[in-house]
Amino acid sequence: MGKKISGAEYPLAKIFSSEFEYVIPSYQRPYAWTIDQASELFDDLYDFYRSEEEEGYFLGSIVLIKEEGKPQAEVIDGQQRLTTLTILMAALTSNVEGEDHATLREYIIERGNKYEGVAAKPRLTLRERDREFFSRYVQSFNFEQLLALGEQSLENESQKNIQGNSRLLLKRISDRFKADQDRLNDFAGFLLQRCFLVAVSTPSQKSAFRVFSVMNSRGLDLQPTDIIKADVIGKLPSETDQEKYNERWEDMEVELGRGGFNDLFAYVRMIYAKEKAKRALLEEFRNHVLSKISTTEALIEDILEPYAEALSVLREVNYRSDTDAEKINSYLRWLNRIDNSDWIPPAMLFLAEQKDNPEYVLWFFKRLERLAAYMHICARNVNERIERYASLIRDLESDHCPEKRVQSVELTDAEKLAMVKALNGDIYTLTARRRNYLMLRLDSFVSDGAASYDPSLLTIEHVLPQTVSAGSNWEKLWPDNDQRDNWIHRLANLVPLNKRRNSKAQNFDFDDKKNAYFRGRSNVSSYALTSQVLNEPTWTPELVENRQADLMNVLKEKWSLDTA
Repeated sequence: MGKKISGAEYPLAKIFSSEFEYVIPSYQRPYAWTIDQASELFDDLYDFYRSEEEEGYFLGSIVLIKEEGKPQAEVIDGQQRLTTLTILMAALTSNVEGEDHATLREYIIERGNKYEGVAAKPRLTLRERDREFFSRYVQSFNFEQLLALGEQSLENESQKNIQGNSRLLLKRISDRFKADQDRLNDFAGFLLQRCFLVAVSTPSQKSAFRVFSVMNSRGLDLQPTDIIKADVIGKLPSETDQEKYNERWEDMEVELGRGGFNDLFAYVRMIYAKEKAKRALLEEFRNHVLSKISTTEALIEDILEPYAEALSVLREVNYRSDTDAEKINSYLRWLNRIDNSDWIPPAMLFLAEQKDNPEYVLWFFKRLERLAAYMHICARNVNERIERYASLIRDLESDHCPEKRVQSVELTDAEKLAMVKALNGDIYTLTARRRNYLMLRLDSFVSDGAASYDPSLLTIEHVLPQTVSAGSNWEKLWPDNDQRDNWIHRLANLVPLNKRRNSKAQNFDFDDKKNAYFRGRSNVSSYALTSQVLNEPTWTPELVENRQADLMNVLKEKWSLDTA
């Protein structure tokens, strides 16, 4: 009888071989990786390929329902990586020629062997809704046709992500290798031979889900911080000191929570390393932090405790001072709405050193919020964000004070221009978190800070609807299709609502839409932007154009986006 659970590390050459036939079950979520994750994956792989000539690159783990000796594998965890890696391998294959193309093709498609009873089939089969689409375009290397598809031809977000990531990875390959077949083949060899996944297999669904749950648990399993604690406190010479510093360690852990305490170590690692983590936190913390700190006392008293206090203030939005505390906490609330935590290490470093200078703290966090918003709205990927914040950390470690303020927290002119361009573009096409952040931030600027935001349900809606019915009043006001397309998704035509979408009301004429859809229970809206729309008698192209100019002026003024 076979083992219940088995696990082993395999190179991608083995992962994409006849030993595995991956199927994504229908109950799995759709393919959800966007160009952010695909870009991060490729950049990490390419950077490792260039800098490491012998070491292997670990891509994580996958969990499969699979019987020993049989290739059929139902994917419980890992479909995002397997799908993106398949797109990457297919993109590489489409860029090589002759025998090399035929060789690489076999990592995407099992060509079959009638003598071994192996049928020709894709090595990865997606959910039924996306299976044929993925096979037709990606696994058949029809990228030109895929990229030519209009948005209306893509049935769901999964297919949009497949198209978007295919476009991105093809461009990355073109930019990095510029048709150099030798380097392209060398990179493909690196992927297949020196990039590894751990495949955890079990023959039962119940066992597979248990493995998945344990691997992704954030409960009381052993954390890297527990191992570091044992190492550093165990070095103290006396039991009295061990008890004393163990208590101080546990006080920090209780204050931040177990997960937050683990995050603290990741943020401290970033302050010291100033680069994206390449290995596990335990190894990185030892290499970048512990190697530079001579004693346990210094680690706890001079590093962990000040940074833990700063992290607690940042997360709890609880800065205290005799002046400007509420203004500073307002910026912290907005920072905590950003969809990443990359801003936290420089914020921790600054606050730990300058917390007693509230005027300087206010100056800094006003600019840090703008910097984080710029990267959030302009969709800067994690590598770009980390590089930008690393530069800020380096400057924060040099001499600065209220009289000589750190300048790298300011936006450059190029960054200001990029932000203005994004703000003046099709806002509705941004991801929901970016779109919501911007609309609420703009609303706070328009209300001049008088509004507070804790929306349990927020939607961003169009005033001029996306679909204009023939013969409607909207068609009379907006007869030019190109003009409608130009303004439909931009700031001036969008309003925040704290109610569910109403598909019928979305296409009402303007007066009916205001009355039925935009007003709140008290015949007003809780949002300043929406109240402005309620006060307009009509909704014409001229009005929208003027409104766009007004809103852009507000954003430029409040975020200080004018260039020199």
